[in-house]
Amino acid sequence: MNVGIIGSGTMGIGIAQVAAMNGCEVFLYDQNTSQTKKSLEGLQKVLARLVEKSKINLEESENIYNRIKFCTELQDFKDCDLVIEAIIENKEIKTKVFQQLEEIVSDKCVISSNTSSISITSLSSELKNPKRFIGIHFFNPAPLMPLVEVIPGLLTENNLAEEMVSLMKSWGKIPVIAKDVPGFIVNRIARPFYGEALRIAEENIATPEQIDDAMRTLGNFKMGPFELMDLIGIDVNFSVTKTVYADYFYDPKYKPSLLQQRMSEAKLHGRKTGKGFYDYAENAVKSVPEKNAKLYEEIFMRILSMLINEAVEAKRLGIASDEAIELAMQKGVNYPKGLLAWGNEIGYKKVSETLQNLYDEYQEERYKQSPLLKNI
Repeated sequence: MNVGIIGSGTMGIGIAQVAAMNGCEVFLYDQNTSQTKKSLEGLQKVLARLVEKSKINLEESENIYNRIKFCTELQDFKDCDLVIEAIIENKEIKTKVFQQLEEIVSDKCVISSNTSSISITSLSSELKNPKRFIGIHFFNPAPLMPLVEVIPGLLTENNLAEEMVSLMKSWGKIPVIAKDVPGFIVNRIARPFYGEALRIAEENIATPEQIDDAMRTLGNFKMGPFELMDLIGIDVNFSVTKTVYADYFYDPKYKPSLLQQRMSEAKLHGRKTGKGFYDYAENAVKSVPEKNAKLYEEIFMRILSMLINEAVEAKRLGIASDEAIELAMQKGVNYPKGLLAWGNEIGYKKVSETLQNLYDEYQEERYKQSPLLKNI
């Protein structure tokens, strides 16, 4: 199978590696050729480490690398069976690329986007043949993260989603089908993990260190929300939040944070800039949070209740099946449990009471409960 990848950044080269490791001939294109060269050099180091760890042998490493063709123009994609776009999150730029691509590839070629938040229907609407367009959303780093969201748009051919699910399974991934809604499954449901944590910090109820510590110790999350934002990139996380907020017609639940905007403006983007909510300099002293059992329980229940409410609402709206919702949050963002199962475990009544108390305190629609929550 010939697979074209547009964009050779972290996601693009990661997807290229996945496809090449599964026997595909990969055509890698980026307008910035120096970025492609840099990414391919990085891939050589990644493959060398896999050889050192005996995950693959030297011959396999060479074969994987040689399956990836460095392309200098989109015309090189003419024989591709599938193209996955992984460039900047900008609808106009993506649409222009897809329109160019349509003039090059065959009618049978599937065109897809790795977008994390832009409507698939919207991206396909300007194409001559929108039936063969679909969302295939990998998570970073693509070679390690098992989840792939497969998102058919309103104009996508009926059986294409299942075909892509089968392909992703053959690549060793765990695919889930999601409705074409802002944020799909993971980026919609996960918004309160960041948004509510930011609200708590903005109100000086707790420090980022305390919030992270509470979510790790009480919820067994591998990373707290501020650590995770620093890893993802505060600018990237903020951009997704703004997109979801606007696409849901400014629903207060998804309102972006002024603190996150200021961090983004200051270019304090997290690990990639050396400083975000935490300082990543070699000599930086990590502050130890002041532990407070009562405060920690309040933080944990507040954030978790918002997350469970989002999962319940996704279930109510049929955004994905219960199994897909649970799998997506565990395999896409490493949550320790599925949120629907977690709601059952702690009791939906307790979740409902927590949200009602927040609503009574703030009088904000942000804390409105899913109509399904009280009936589970």
